[in-house]
Amino acid sequence: MRWSQSFLVTLREVPGDAEVVSHQLLYRAGFIQKLAAGVYSYTPFGFRSLRKMTEIVREEMDATGALEVEFPILQPKELWVESGRWDRYQSEGILFHLKDRKDGEFALAPTAEEAVTDMVRRSVTSWRQLPFNLYQIRTKFRDEIRPRFGLLRGREFLMKDAYSFDLDQKGLDAHYVKMDAAYRRIFDRCGLEFAVVQADSGAIGGSASEEFMVVRTPARTRSSSRKRATTARTSRRRRRRRFPSRGRGRKRSRSRRPARRRRASRRRRGRRST
Repeated sequence: MRWSQSFLVTLREVPGDAEVVSHQLLYRAGFIQKLAAGVYSYTPFGFRSLRKMTEIVREEMDATGALEVEFPILQPKELWVESGRWDRYQSEGILFHLKDRKDGEFALAPTAEEAVTDMVRRSVTSWRQLPFNLYQIRTKFRDEIRPRFGLLRGREFLMKDAYSFDLDQKGLDAHYVKMDAAYRRIFDRCGLEFAVVQADSGAIGGSASEEFMVVRTPARTRSSSRKRATTARTSRRRRRRRFPSRGRGRKRSRSRRPARRRRASRRRRGRRST
């Protein structure tokens, strides 16, 4: 593609609502544009980067033996009432829900435990079909009270979610270890330094939860590296001035003559001509 035919708009100034560095850089590089609070559009260059990261996630998940599926975003209320999470998500105010023309209630899925469980119970008839792991890379919706930090805490976002089905706790733990190793490889391939921390499961539930947090480089380290680079450039300039080339040395000797001598020589030339 020619540069004249590309669609890229960058910003010099940081928008006022961009709090974290990642949000600021995405804005200034022209990768995202804000449509509403917590809702962002991806520009061609932003979507290209997102697609590359998605492929890395997909390759590492496939390497663990997980199988990719896709579940509807629009899910009926009955499934969520059966799991007991409709009222819980409603009370916490994070569930987008709507009614159709027949007064049927639906939810814009913030997660897919109900949908995947319904698929498996309709299909699995014997324990011999276990274990397996299903995953999807799909858009999710959560009505955040205060959307912030750009893509980190939005109301519409892309998420990879995986669901393993095992015979016992031992099999579940084995799948958890596989996912942990896959996540580490994903961050390594993206060139990110990360730390694994204990987290709260929240409304999703579960007995254990860990989060992979990207470690930000301290500002002091960045400033010291800039100082080292500046010092190196300054030392190179000094060396050039100390050991100039012959041509440059003659030019500098002429240009550095005192101003008085130059004016006196001009006067003498003027007298001779008269």
